[in-house]
Amino acid sequence: MSDLLKKPFGKRGKVHQITPESAGWRYVGFSLYHLKAGDRAAEVTGDREVILVLVEGKAAITGAGQDWGVLGERMNVFEKTPPHCLYLPNGTDWSAVAESDCVLAVCSAPGMGCHQVRRIGPDGITLTERGKGTNTRHINNIAMENEDYADSLLVTEVFTPAGHWSSFPSHRHDEDDYPRITYLEETYYHRLNPANGFGIQRVYTDDGQLDEIMAVADGDVVLVPRGHHPCGAPYGFEMYYLNVMAGPLRKWRFVPAPEVEWIMQRDAD
Repeated sequence: MSDLLKKPFGKRGKVHQITPESAGWRYVGFSLYHLKAGDRAAEVTGDREVILVLVEGKAAITGAGQDWGVLGERMNVFEKTPPHCLYLPNGTDWSAVAESDCVLAVCSAPGMGCHQVRRIGPDGITLTERGKGTNTRHINNIAMENEDYADSLLVTEVFTPAGHWSSFPSHRHDEDDYPRITYLEETYYHRLNPANGFGIQRVYTDDGQLDEIMAVADGDVVLVPRGHHPCGAPYGFEMYYLNVMAGPLRKWRFVPAPEVEWIMQRDAD
């Protein structure tokens, strides 16, 4: 199995824990909790900022010394309704007590103390369409560049219909050369509907030194340290992924793969 493909290591409690140290990079962290009603999760942010994403279910959240009440609404991520999220700066802590079966994502990156704790969504998040033809997908932007909510983190949800491609045309963001391109590490947390299906993700560089093609299952995480990273949903199975990106500059600038540049130019017309 590819080192870039991470399977859940449990069924209850914390089931994913990706740190810069374990991933061999500098910025992105991603953890995931599967909670039953009454279960509790809690962490301190340390020198990192965090965005909590209620992927599914409801939980009573406290964070940065405040009670945020019960967050969460959708019971199934494929309802595609806007998520309930909470941004926490570095130097704070948080806890969550599940009110129902709950999937809680913890997205993290270096914090600089420049943003205050805040609730994100569901207000202000609108499902938007991107792409053309079988490259059409639907986006819930949680904290991308236009949302000045974080020091480092860029976070978004993407729903890819069955038989469609996503993160395509293939592109990379692995050089620190703004405004041409930015260096952003990235994780993909994948879900499939029906859950017994599979998706495909390829991570590859132009020179071929990295070229991994992975069959992703429901609940898997894929690491993208560099290179292009398209994914596809087979006919009959729709795909969801939660993207977390971070790097030295909180801007998303990318370069397409040479073999697909013509597609990007054509579809821009």
